[in-house]
Amino acid sequence: MKNNRLIKILVLIVILVAAALYPIVVQRGYYQHLAVMGCIYTLLASSLNLIVGYTGQLSLGHAAFYGVGAYTSALLTLRLGWPVWAGMLGAMVMAGVFGVLLGTPTLRLKGSYLVIATLGFGEIVRLVLLNWMSLTRGPMGLTGITRLAPWAVTKAHYFWVYFPIAVIVVVLLNQLVNSRTGRALKAIREDQVAAEVMGINLAFYKVLAFTVGAVIAGLAGSLYVHYVTFVSPDSFPVAESIQILVMVIVGGMGTIAGPIIGAFGIVFLLETMRALAEYRMVIYGITLFVVIVLMPDGFMGAVRRVSSILLQRGVRHAPAGD
Repeated sequence: MKNNRLIKILVLIVILVAAALYPIVVQRGYYQHLAVMGCIYTLLASSLNLIVGYTGQLSLGHAAFYGVGAYTSALLTLRLGWPVWAGMLGAMVMAGVFGVLLGTPTLRLKGSYLVIATLGFGEIVRLVLLNWMSLTRGPMGLTGITRLAPWAVTKAHYFWVYFPIAVIVVVLLNQLVNSRTGRALKAIREDQVAAEVMGINLAFYKVLAFTVGAVIAGLAGSLYVHYVTFVSPDSFPVAESIQILVMVIVGGMGTIAGPIIGAFGIVFLLETMRALAEYRMVIYGITLFVVIVLMPDGFMGAVRRVSSILLQRGVRHAPAGD
């Protein structure tokens, strides 16, 4: 057990070091941009995974929290002159408030009813952003948003800031899901009635999952606008929520590494197929179909199954003891 734990730690260290050196090894700005967007989508997929994968609450409104965070940070820095770090905090708080607003009235909903409710919530937020001209400038969007920092002039600079943020958030989520709170969320996912009988406060933990997920999505929105320095309602349609959910499913719901793999995998997959023009989305859809059919539990589920098979074969062929 100690050896296995040591191996996992060493592998993790190698992965982190290799990722940190990525902008040095890969110096093309285009691929550095993909890595930056991978960090942002890692936050989005990991936060949705807390709601969907660990709590079992299927949501199609996650892009709404993303958009609220983006617009809040943009408006605070652009209109009120707040520093970027303060705008990020404001974005997280505002997105968290919206998480409570969505989580509270949907407590007793599940299945298709919850999907419809979250879908409607996301569309309402998008329409408000689109039509509140005096605040958001509607479809024209907000331009000239403050950059991350005066020294952040290359995509490599952004990656070296966003990558540690993503790592810290993932580590905190790992601590959360392996805590007493995480066990309560998993119990709700498996059987809500049994969880309630065991004394778990369903209302509290469901709202908590939505709130924490929304806070992280708000942070992702803030990081996004201070990277691209422009934001419009077109960046947060229902399709964006679906794409984030696909990242969670493909990577593996209810795992820590799954959303990370799904986020980076789909970001790079979509961008590398951009040259295929009108065939791009068709090939993307076929690829997703094949992946989901072959790996219904996602990439991490397939890894677990292969590891289990190899372990069983190793035990079967191991020499018998004296």
